[in-house]
Order: sequence, then structure tokens, then C-alpha cells
Amino acid sequence: MTDRTLTATRRAHPAGATVLAVTGELDHHTARELSHVVDEAPFSSGTPVIIDLTDLTYCDSTGLTVLVAAYNRAQQAGTPLVLVGLNADLTRVFRIVGLDQLFSFQPTMDEAVAALRA
Repeated sequence: MTDRTLTATRRAHPAGATVLAVTGELDHHTARELSHVVDEAPFSSGTPVIIDLTDLTYCDSTGLTVLVAAYNRAQQAGTPLVLVGLNADLTRVFRIVGLDQLFSFQPTMDEAVAALRA
């Protein structure tokens, strides 16, 4: 049994984007939680998706796989996708494995919304 926890929620941002907020540890034991929220999220060309990772404390390769699946859904639907609030360690991991070439990153929600409007 594990004491690792993850909370993944979906909400609408006032600017019209769908926000998927992730809190806790994203790993083999918890990835299903985020995967379910990603599967239920409306990916459509008119609604951008922001994945808020500000409160993510850990992410392993299983978690990265879920985020890549979200990226693939966004690409297929023509939906803009932005990751927000990556800490320095997670940013480094994304760069090492080349995911910084796929994803758009913004440090804050306000900057993500501004980037989507540009």
C-alpha cells in the first residue's frame, strides 16, 4: 500500500480555457487519477487546455506518459495546450527527455492565459 496521493481536477477558467489542476505525486500508483481527468476533458479547437502543475511535487515516467497522452489529444483536436507552474526539477526532466520540444510552458496561470490570447 502507498501513501502517495494525487488530486486532479477540471474547471473552467473565466477566459474560456479548461484547466486541469494537478496536486501531489504523479507516478505509477496515481497516474490513473490524472488520466481519468484528461480522458473526460473536452478537447476541442475552440477551447484551450491549461494543465496546472504548480502543486505537483513529483512526476515519474508514468506521469510523463499521461501528460504526453494529453498533448496527443490536444494535437488531434487542434486544441492549444499549455503547462503551467513546473518547478525547476520537473522543467529539467522535460528538457532532458526532450519534452520541452512538444509542450508550451508558462510560469503562471495569468501568463498562460495571455499566451493563449496572443
